[in-house]
Amino acid sequence: MAYDAISPAPAKVHSVITESKVARWTLVIVSLVFLALMLLLPLAAVFVEAFRKGLGTFFEALQDQETFAAIRLTLIVAGISVPLNLVCGVAAAWAIAKFEFKGKAFLTTLIDLPFSVSPVIAGLVFVLLFGSNGVLGPFFESHGIKILFAVPGLVLATMFVTFPFVARELIPLMQEQGTADEEAALSLGASGWQTFWHVTLPNIKWGLLYGVLLCNARAMGEFGAVSVVSGHIRGETTTMPLQVEILYNEYNFAGAFAVASLLALLALVTLVLKTVLEMRYSEEIAASRRH
Repeated sequence: MAYDAISPAPAKVHSVITESKVARWTLVIVSLVFLALMLLLPLAAVFVEAFRKGLGTFFEALQDQETFAAIRLTLIVAGISVPLNLVCGVAAAWAIAKFEFKGKAFLTTLIDLPFSVSPVIAGLVFVLLFGSNGVLGPFFESHGIKILFAVPGLVLATMFVTFPFVARELIPLMQEQGTADEEAALSLGASGWQTFWHVTLPNIKWGLLYGVLLCNARAMGEFGAVSVVSGHIRGETTTMPLQVEILYNEYNFAGAFAVASLLALLALVTLVLKTVLEMRYSEEIAASRRH
C-alpha cells in the first residue's frame, strides 16, 4: 500500500491530432465529394452508357469487325511490350540497386524520362527516327521492314511509355533489401544466375507482379504515343483507345462506350489486383519480421 501511495501516476497520453472534429470531417467530406465527382461518377457513366440500349447492343458493338481487330491488336501489343519491359526493368533495377558503377545516376534519370516527356512527343520522336525521311527509316525500308503504321511501331511507342513502371517498383525495394542475401549465396558457391533465380527473384516477386500489373494496364490504355505512330489505319493499327475515339467521332456512342467499358473494367480489375498484392506483400513482410 505504501508503494501504491508513492508510485507516480501514469503519464497522460496526448493526441498528435490538433485539428478539430469539424476540420477533420470537412476534409473527409471534401475528399469524398472530389472522388465521387472526378472518379466514381465518370466511371459509372461509362457503364451506364455502355448498357443503355441493352446487352444485345453491347455485345453486338463488341463483335464489330474493326472493334474486334482493335481488341486483338491491343492484346498483341501489350503481350509483346510488357514481357520486354519486364526483362529490361528487372535488369535495370538489379544493376542500379545491387551494383556501383559510373553513370548510375544518369541511368536512373533515363528511367524516369518517359514520365516527364509527353506521350505525343515520344510518338513524334519515333516518327523522326523511323519515318521515310528519318534517321533509320530508309535503312529499314530498304530491307522491307515496316516500323511506323505497323505493329513494331506500336510496340516501340508502348514500351517507351510503360518502361519505368517495372523498374521504378523494384529499385527502392531492392535497395532496401541490400546485397547481404546475394553475397551469402555467392560465398556458398552459387553462380550469378543461381543467385538471381533462387535469392533475388523470390525476394522481389510481389513488387515485380505489382509493376507488371501497372505496366500492362498502361500499355492497354495508352493513347498519345500510339496515336502518332499508328496512322489510324482502321482494322489494322487502331488499338482500343483509338477505336473509342473513332467510334465517338462518328457518333456511334453505343460502340464507343462498349469499348470504353472494357478499358474501365480493366482499370477496376487492376485496382483489385493491386490491393490484393499489397495485402500479400504486407503479410509477407510482417511474417518475416516475426521470424
